[in-house]
Amino acid sequence: MEKLTVHGRNPVIEALRAGREIEKIYVAHDSHPPRELVRLAKDRGVKLQKVSRQKVEELAGTKKTQGVVALLSPVPYVHPGELFSEAIEKNSFFIVIDHITDPQNVGNLLRTCEVLGGVGALISKEKTSPINQTVVKASSGAIFHLKVSKVSSLQRALREFKDMGGWVFAIEKGGRDIREFEIVLPCALILGSEDKGVSKSLLDVSDDILTIPMRGKTTSLNVGSAGAIAMWEAVRRFI
Repeated sequence: MEKLTVHGRNPVIEALRAGREIEKIYVAHDSHPPRELVRLAKDRGVKLQKVSRQKVEELAGTKKTQGVVALLSPVPYVHPGELFSEAIEKNSFFIVIDHITDPQNVGNLLRTCEVLGGVGALISKEKTSPINQTVVKASSGAIFHLKVSKVSSLQRALREFKDMGGWVFAIEKGGRDIREFEIVLPCALILGSEDKGVSKSLLDVSDDILTIPMRGKTTSLNVGSAGAIAMWEAVRRFI
């Protein structure tokens, strides 16, 4: 898959003005982006990240970058309300990707979600893997059949989902045995990073915390595997 990038100050500014879905803008450490670019990025909620000039040039595939390159999303994002409405209408589920930074894991989760009849994913704008070529490939293209919504506050969005009649369950250690719990649909399944788990703010908004029992000596599952188990438990009565 071709890299989805735009480089150069004016092209990035025009991409922002045109409302293109931009995952992130990388700026070389020794570069000073125009105020207009910084303002537009802030207005659109797009993160600017300082990296080496070499990294900018690698992403752009050229040395003529003017010190800036934008990573475009391969999919359009939807308003969270659209994601929530579809989950409710179909009596289904969606996943919540909470600070998972490995694009391979994100892609695997999206693939499982689509295979098991989920409607999509709610993703944080902060500290989460961008939706890039690696995510698309790992999902085997499943992402193109899902609704994806990106928000600045997962907690606030999930409260809105609950107000609409949805349920929220966190997959985390120290909760109720997932085998003995009947997951109610429509619902959101929260999956956190492997090192820190689900954020405390999201545990607080959850209706319940569900735990996958383990008998081996290894203390945790890969988040892709944990997510697959949780999604299967959510839908196995309906498949």
